[in-house]
Amino acid sequence: MEAFTNTEEEMMQEAARFFQERRSVRESATLVALSGALGAGKTTYVRGALRSAGVTSSVTSPTFVFMKEYTLPHGNIFKNLIHIDAYRIEKPDMLHTIVPEDVFTNKQNIIFFEWPEQVKGSLPQPAHTIAIETLPDLRRKITYGN
Repeated sequence: MEAFTNTEEEMMQEAARFFQERRSVRESATLVALSGALGAGKTTYVRGALRSAGVTSSVTSPTFVFMKEYTLPHGNIFKNLIHIDAYRIEKPDMLHTIVPEDVFTNKQNIIFFEWPEQVKGSLPQPAHTIAIETLPDLRRKITYGN
């Protein structure tokens, strides 16, 4: 499936739609792999998911801290949304020293994982893949897999 957005607001609305359709049906966390070039809108996408879950706090990229955890308000399918950015991870095996294993095994977590290609081979199989591409006219093309 593909979606196209023209503005940051439309990107956040698309993320809200995706998030609201998710269900915790796995025995482990629901992993969403987010790919795209720098500035494509990966963090904006996560911000849209968080807003639709009722989180009103500031949402910024975890590039320099690697991981941010948000406790979702009561009434959500998931208890926690984990936002991980692997852009600065130099070796795939570093993932397990940075992110505790229970993050990936807790089925109450939904994980939005930016830059999954940085840790190829060390990441559990994602439930969903999302690729965000900036088009020449600056619209965003969002491609959903899995």
